[in-house]
Amino acid sequence: MWVILGPLVIAAFYTASVLFAFRAAATARTPQGAVGWVVFLLALPFLAVPVYLFLGHHRVHGYLISRREARRVVEAIREFAALNAPDPERTRVTLAPFEYCANMPALRGNGAELLIDGAAAFDTMFAAIDAAQRYVLVQFYIIRNDRLGRAFQDRLIAAAARGVKVRVMTDALGSFGLPNRYFARLRAAGIEVARRKRDRAPSFRFEINYRNHRKSLIVDGETGFIGGLNVGDEYLGRSKVYGPWRDTHLRLRGPVVSQLQLIFLEDWHWLTGETPFADLNWTAPQDPADATGLIVATGPGDETETGSLMFFSAIAAARDRVWIASPYFVPDTDIITALRHAALRGVDVRLLVPDKPDHWVPWMAAWAYFDPMTEAGVRVFRYTGGFMHQKVFVVDDTLAAVGTTNLDNRSFRLNFEAMALFFDADVAARVDTMLRRDFEQSYEMKEGIAQQRALIRYSAPVARLFSPLL
Repeated sequence: MWVILGPLVIAAFYTASVLFAFRAAATARTPQGAVGWVVFLLALPFLAVPVYLFLGHHRVHGYLISRREARRVVEAIREFAALNAPDPERTRVTLAPFEYCANMPALRGNGAELLIDGAAAFDTMFAAIDAAQRYVLVQFYIIRNDRLGRAFQDRLIAAAARGVKVRVMTDALGSFGLPNRYFARLRAAGIEVARRKRDRAPSFRFEINYRNHRKSLIVDGETGFIGGLNVGDEYLGRSKVYGPWRDTHLRLRGPVVSQLQLIFLEDWHWLTGETPFADLNWTAPQDPADATGLIVATGPGDETETGSLMFFSAIAAARDRVWIASPYFVPDTDIITALRHAALRGVDVRLLVPDKPDHWVPWMAAWAYFDPMTEAGVRVFRYTGGFMHQKVFVVDDTLAAVGTTNLDNRSFRLNFEAMALFFDADVAARVDTMLRRDFEQSYEMKEGIAQQRALIRYSAPVARLFSPLL
């Protein structure tokens, strides 16, 4: 029997490798990714076929269906947008590329408060939860069962006890270590916790490379939060390994909160099949700050490369400067070209990256990209005041953004991400002030990879090979 099964198994693997190679060539998001998968599958079928089953999917289907099913909410937001159309005299950036990426219009009448580091962010978020009257929507990539995680849980349970409707959603991989008893306590308090629909469970096992990296909190449809912080003690600087944790969150007011809420609703619908439209407020009042803003949500369900296009559009719009802070720098060819071209035409291009790693492979891969950047005039700063995790950029004095998108292929093509963009001089000035303080706690990298220690010189080119997955 084994004599017969052995050749059959071998034949099955080789057949699958050929079929998967054709599929990769037809569906991979980039030519580099297609070539990488085809070579891997045909050269090492016994290893590559199982890996491809888990990591080789190139798009998630169904999010566009979710958007269509949410059409009446989208139409309501578009009608709302007509009443909150931006003032063209105050908007000095062409909005069309960013609205294309968001599939939603930019809106005026918004407020954006920078929340610098964990203590300020969670104090403000906790206060908002305590003040909730109708509902609280929670989405974090990571929630931990530690001191902060339990304090967050207590706040949500207290809100539910007051009659506030609370819904909680987290990523299965990001919060893999969160025990079932954490969710059980939430459910016992009447809180809804998103669970994947049973009929989608089998395919989910083969889509583990996709992660919902979004981090948002919405209260009563009037106040929203977005940024780089997850719910865990390390984000308050309590980790002995990472020490001080440098991150940025935003407190949002105004019509953009409805856009953030729509994104939450789409994720909730995709996960549960439910669309709780009637419970939610879609008419957030204008904020006196009157900033023009937009939530750009990107992910593998998009028809085009919206994550990369958003950054490309921002870099292309720069006339004087573009400063980007990202914990990971593993960009695609388009972003490399855009950054180098901007520097070569005289734009002050700065990258702020951490000097200390939290994930070794992407940190190591980044070294392979720095030389082409600095050769073209891009200035690379390495943050030394702890671990820097913020995802922020500012363009001239006209555009600023805070959110969850890293400057890497994973955020561009594999993760579900969201960024809050503001086309407003006041918001840009505040981000400018914040980043200048960060540059003061950084040093500019002057030496190339050839001058680095042997571990970096030899490991960086190897780590770069994994860039499509980083």
